[in-house]
Amino acid sequence: MSDTHVDVLIVGAGISGIDVAYRVRERCPELSVTIVEARERLGGTWDLFRYPGVRSDSDIYTLSFPFRPWTGERSIVDGDELLAYVEETARQSGIDKQIVYGTRVLGADWDTATARWHVTAEHDGVPVTYVARFLIGCTGYYDYDNPHDPGFEGIGDFTGTIVHPQFWPADLDYRGKRVVVVGSGATAVTVVPAMAADAAHVTMLQRTPSYVLAQPRVDAIARTLKKVLPLGVAHRIARGKNTAIQWALFQACRRFPNGMRALLRKGAVAEVGDAGLVDKHFRPPYNPWEQRMCIAPDGDLYQAIRAGDASVATGHIDRFVPGGIRLTDGEVVEADIVVTATGLRIKLLGGVTLSIDGEPVDVSKSCTYHGALLSGLPNFAVCIGYINLSWTVRADVSARLIARVLRKLLDTGSDTVVPVVPAGIGPTGPFMDMQSGYLARAADIMPRAGRKYPWAFRQNVFLDVWATNRTGLDDGLHWTRIRKEAHA
Repeated sequence: MSDTHVDVLIVGAGISGIDVAYRVRERCPELSVTIVEARERLGGTWDLFRYPGVRSDSDIYTLSFPFRPWTGERSIVDGDELLAYVEETARQSGIDKQIVYGTRVLGADWDTATARWHVTAEHDGVPVTYVARFLIGCTGYYDYDNPHDPGFEGIGDFTGTIVHPQFWPADLDYRGKRVVVVGSGATAVTVVPAMAADAAHVTMLQRTPSYVLAQPRVDAIARTLKKVLPLGVAHRIARGKNTAIQWALFQACRRFPNGMRALLRKGAVAEVGDAGLVDKHFRPPYNPWEQRMCIAPDGDLYQAIRAGDASVATGHIDRFVPGGIRLTDGEVVEADIVVTATGLRIKLLGGVTLSIDGEPVDVSKSCTYHGALLSGLPNFAVCIGYINLSWTVRADVSARLIARVLRKLLDTGSDTVVPVVPAGIGPTGPFMDMQSGYLARAADIMPRAGRKYPWAFRQNVFLDVWATNRTGLDDGLHWTRIRKEAHA
């Protein structure tokens, strides 16, 4: 089979892939763009997850694309609404015609002599090869196929049904059943109230509590703005407002942890109506936003607990037993169905192996250039969103930076661009630096980030956007040309 040649090859057709494709076509219309997607539909996360109540954990005004305003009523939206929005965006822009589905990328090797990436993949099980001038990873950062497995003892002894949110069976009937959801992160906080409406009772079994913030499903200010202003203007104002609020919340939690802990506790007590319950089950041993904060739309989790449809158990799991889960203190939490919302497993670049002239590349040795390009890797970029703010806020910043880089590549007649880290940038850590379990477990395999821009990635939207949008593309980037006959 002959190689397929393309200027820009994007791996992944989720929110990031659609965003990058839009920005590249907007700034570099003369470049050919192809998106390869391992699944049979676009949407990434929002096509994968099918568990009850699946929804965005961020408001839609910051999660949606800046170039396509959200027209719906609610601010916290369900997963099917978000998927439909992404699909419609791809259709309206014509990006859907550039997606090749059922194509899983396996590896990519940079050929220095020709300044091209040779990308090996499988399309419906048949080997295929792409030759690309520029390669962009838009695969997210977790493993779709293998979630984190804590290795619980005695799972085989349990006589009920065990399901994982990433592999939700369409025919699961939990009506009138006793359900235990193991976990306390965003997925558990979503699943518990959604299942509580029909289950006999739902117990959220957690080892460590999380901070849960009740937030209105409908943004009253955004709704008013859309009534009096053009939709695009209203969307930009709502997006800016919500970005600023989320940034301010994060900064307040980091700067005044004791005060914010007290405020969050006060809000939880007001929602659930029981200070003792809050202190036992919603008082984490860490400061606010040292791990990702969970959102409960209209306080739905607290409402389910207050109504008696759901409850919380905090403790360490000893093992599974026939009738449920036994904790280390001897208590048995009875269950007919156990949902193991036990966290994600990081999988960088969708598992694609990278090499340069046949020599393997270890991305953990690379440093990120404005969180989007990796040092030592020519004509390569990644698009990763924020972990303390809506994903798309950062993804779009990266997408616009990548488009600028491609524009300069064309305008200067360059063949390659590669970030080169100068000596003395200071100590580095993982570029996604937070104490959340799934991130901490993968800290050693992540690319690094420095202390100063362009090598910093501060998870601070105002500092990151200011630095990224104003970078001159010369500080830290090395541009080269090769002989014209090398392209022949």
